[in-house]
Amino acid sequence: MGPSPSHVDITLIGGGIMSATLGMLLRMVRPDATIAVFERLDRVGVESSDPWNNAGTGHAALCELHYTPRSVDGIVDIEKALVVNEQFQLSLQFYAWLVEQGIASDPRDFINPVPHVGFGHGARDVEFLRARHAALLSAPPFAHIEFSDDPAQIADWLPLLMRGRQLDQPIAVTRSDAGTDVNFGALSRILLDALAERGVAVHTGSEVHGLTRAKDNQWSMSVRDRASGEQRSVTSSFVFVGAGGAAIHLLQQSGIPEVRGFGGFPVSGQFLRCTNQDLIAEHNAKVYGRPADGAPPMTAPHLDTRLIDGHRGLMFGPFAGFSPKFLKQGSASDLLRSVHRDTLGTMLTVAKDEVPLTSYLVRQVLQSMSRRVDHLREFIPSASEGDWELIQAGQRVQIMRPTASKRGILQFGTEVVASQDGSIAGLLGASPGASTATAIMLDLIERCFPADYAQWKPRLQEIVPSVGTNLAADPIRFEQVQNRTNNLLGLAAPALRA
Repeated sequence: MGPSPSHVDITLIGGGIMSATLGMLLRMVRPDATIAVFERLDRVGVESSDPWNNAGTGHAALCELHYTPRSVDGIVDIEKALVVNEQFQLSLQFYAWLVEQGIASDPRDFINPVPHVGFGHGARDVEFLRARHAALLSAPPFAHIEFSDDPAQIADWLPLLMRGRQLDQPIAVTRSDAGTDVNFGALSRILLDALAERGVAVHTGSEVHGLTRAKDNQWSMSVRDRASGEQRSVTSSFVFVGAGGAAIHLLQQSGIPEVRGFGGFPVSGQFLRCTNQDLIAEHNAKVYGRPADGAPPMTAPHLDTRLIDGHRGLMFGPFAGFSPKFLKQGSASDLLRSVHRDTLGTMLTVAKDEVPLTSYLVRQVLQSMSRRVDHLREFIPSASEGDWELIQAGQRVQIMRPTASKRGILQFGTEVVASQDGSIAGLLGASPGASTATAIMLDLIERCFPADYAQWKPRLQEIVPSVGTNLAADPIRFEQVQNRTNNLLGLAAPALRA
């Protein structure tokens, strides 16, 4: 486990992109603080942040159709898309600062330009895609997006989508050349290596399995070395629980009232990964469709180009599954251990109300390989089963929580849970997750360190210039900030439509 003091100012539990991002921001505003990171696995960034455990999409709402719902009167609401894009702009600025400071020597180690495409087939989807495109054009982040329902144009952009396709239904796409593919595992390691050079104690193979309130409003943690079994106690003034699905267990142990009644609903993910190098080389885009009727937003099908450690990849999914584990490398008892007296009512209410979701998951689990390839053929009509393998992706734990009006609901998305005094906070939930880590951690800093935030804000704005502003409301400022980040990250500036 390696030596470490018995007390630190700041503890980060989990060695993924959330802890890494928060650690770097806090190191910049509190250079004198003692900080420790505890990661249960032998390497950081290999659980939820690992590139094959997530789609690696830089979620900017350029192609994700579920961020633009349509009301019963036909109006396409782009507010969620604007929020997600604004959050990712903060991440891009943070990445650009890392390159500018020499913390990341080559942006291609973790971020690469990949077009983002929204895909619709059939009259209903095409009409929605057209209406969505029209609604988005009024906002600066989306003014460059192209729309086409011309099969020849689509074939030029996306040859695999058109090869062998019967044009008995209308088809359309929207395309943005501002899209990115992000290797969040590599980025986590870049950040945590840099933090270690700056005096942060990064402990791998070290599992925090106990978290309780100590005297003087400190937090006491039991830390076990997974190789030797050695245990020690560490106290900390501030704790961030960024342990993925395991965060719910530790927050429950903390006893803070803000997490009372919260439970976790684990959903495993699977993808088809292409093994044919010719197909991989021919496709260059992240192509998103609409989720199936009655399916949660995180199930939106997508065909993704991946650029991982200098190698191209291609994956399709996700396919939902079920495992009682809260982490991919977790325990089969995770779900059972999360059931307590104050969570049982929440879980039973969700179980009663979410019968359609349960039915959907059962159907997903029972799918054969050939049935999964049938879904793939909606995107690649000529797909052959022999060119694809099924891989197990990351484990996601959705939030089950009580509300003022209901004993329990299932909540998709991410949520920060923090104690009233700001001494402990944890991140629960999943998508869009990693892409919005910078925005989430900036909000967490303001929320948990209110007495210091005004003093820290100028330094944070040196790192992320648009902190505290709304870029989408200021086209000139948006273009200035975007040009700077694009130049530093080597990303092409999107061409505005004529």
